Amino acid sequence: MAKRDYYEALGVSRDSGQEEIKKAYRKLARKYHPDVNPDDETTAEKFKEIQEAYDVLSDPQKRQQYDQFGHAQEGFAGFGGQQGGFGGQRGFGFEDFEDIFESFFGGFGGFGRRRPGPERGKHLQVEIEITLEEAARGLEREIRIPRTETCEDCGGTGGRKGTSTQTCSACDGTGQQKFVRNTAYGRFVNVQTCQACGGEGRVIDDPCPECRGQGRVVRERVVNVKVPAGVDNGNRLRVAGEGETGTRGGPPGDLYVFVRVKPHKQFTREGDDLIYNLPLSYPRAALGAEVEVPTLEDNTRLRVPAGTQPNAQFRIKGKGMPRLKGMGKGDLKVRVKVEVPRKLNAEQKKALAEYARLCGEEVDPQGDNFISRVKGAFGGGK
Repeated sequence: MAKRDYYEALGVSRDSGQEEIKKAYRKLARKYHPDVNPDDETTAEKFKEIQEAYDVLSDPQKRQQYDQFGHAQEGFAGFGGQQGGFGGQRGFGFEDFEDIFESFFGGFGGFGRRRPGPERGKHLQVEIEITLEEAARGLEREIRIPRTETCEDCGGTGGRKGTSTQTCSACDGTGQQKFVRNTAYGRFVNVQTCQACGGEGRVIDDPCPECRGQGRVVRERVVNVKVPAGVDNGNRLRVAGEGETGTRGGPPGDLYVFVRVKPHKQFTREGDDLIYNLPLSYPRAALGAEVEVPTLEDNTRLRVPAGTQPNAQFRIKGKGMPRLKGMGKGDLKVRVKVEVPRKLNAEQKKALAEYARLCGEEVDPQGDNFISRVKGAFGGGK
């Protein structure tokens, strides 16, 4: 069977530089390495072809000879030839082997690596619901949360109180085991988590009855959460160190509290400002009036000037929400909603008809047309 062109095997052009050839080789070697594809026998031949091509094209002298004579040149006849393969002068270079090994097993730095160190505990999250008044004042609230904590009986060791743990004999306390494989392509070492101790590096002969050897238990705890004034719907509060306990002496996680503010009957919120819709009769809107407006704290007086139009807006300084990340408060925006009565008695109709006459308008005070025109003049009503 005719051998494939080496450039074609690596997927590079004949004018490719050494870096491009090396990059192509690494990519293909990782893909077709036998240890990555243990159940596919065809990958071994593919890997052999790739290695042979790289062995030649990565050596300037061999490449020059190959470009001149092709596969007919002695020494390029096969992977295990005099100048190629693992047993040849160049073979599978240490640098290339280390790159591939690192891709598969995490590198040579994994040899002799100790068991995993301290790990931080998991973060927890909870949602609380508060009123707009509580959001304006700020509050403290106790929250009950189930969380994983260090077992108090054994102090987190997992062993019965008064006993000690033993170094794992399977991994000598490293938490990892090395498995060596000798193949036709070289000697490979695979580092795995020790199955005997689960990577802990120690074994428990007499487990703690409280945590059953886990060193951690689930308990319900009461956490006091301070909600600052000015908090808004959807805000997240962080309570440091109130998450789950860490492992192997690691720090605890945090507790994240998500705030949901209930809708209010009178006010809506726009940032730090509050919006209040003020119902106002059209005589008071036309003639002007002093009205009482509610706030979150108490009531305040507002002067509505004569000729106020529907949807007009007035601002009362400092009667909004506290600024969460600043000083002072937002404002209360009062939006006028002119009300037109649905029913009028005879005297009211007569008075409005006289007003219409004075304005030069013709109306039918006995019909619905009159009320419709009044509503239209003031932007509608309830």
